[in-house]
Amino acid sequence: MAGTVLVTYGTTNGSTARIAETVADVLRKEGLTVETLPARSVAGVTSYDAVVVGGGLYAGRWHKDARRFVRRHRHELAERPVWLFSSGPLDATASERDIPPVPGVRKAVAELDAREHVTFGGCLEEGAKGWVARMILRNGKGGDFRDFTAIETWAAHVADDLTRG
Repeated sequence: MAGTVLVTYGTTNGSTARIAETVADVLRKEGLTVETLPARSVAGVTSYDAVVVGGGLYAGRWHKDARRFVRRHRHELAERPVWLFSSGPLDATASERDIPPVPGVRKAVAELDAREHVTFGGCLEEGAKGWVARMILRNGKGGDFRDFTAIETWAAHVADDLTRG
């Protein structure tokens, strides 16, 4: 596939942005042209041949910027290959088993006929924004549970899918 891939994301504290950048780096290494942008700053998707959308999970919901992006661009997204990812569990569960998408993401997968969805572990560290985040940290439940090897493996799978066809 020739063309450009958009990797976009919704994040509050930057953890999901780092996952998106990792995905983009792998796609670039595989020879694809990639743009990485926060979901709230994407004006349109018609100039992209494929899209990867990621969102942090907060209280069982995908980040509002990711939700709004999918809703705003749903018709154009349905016309091109789309992959979705979530980040969020603040424990090892995402590395131990496949975590199904939350209901809003499951709906997006169906509406967009997305190629795939995957959930990666999240990251919540000192200095995080938001009352809930601070409470989680205060209760000792924070940490970095992102598995960058798994993220890179998934991104290579996406790249393979795009370059095959």
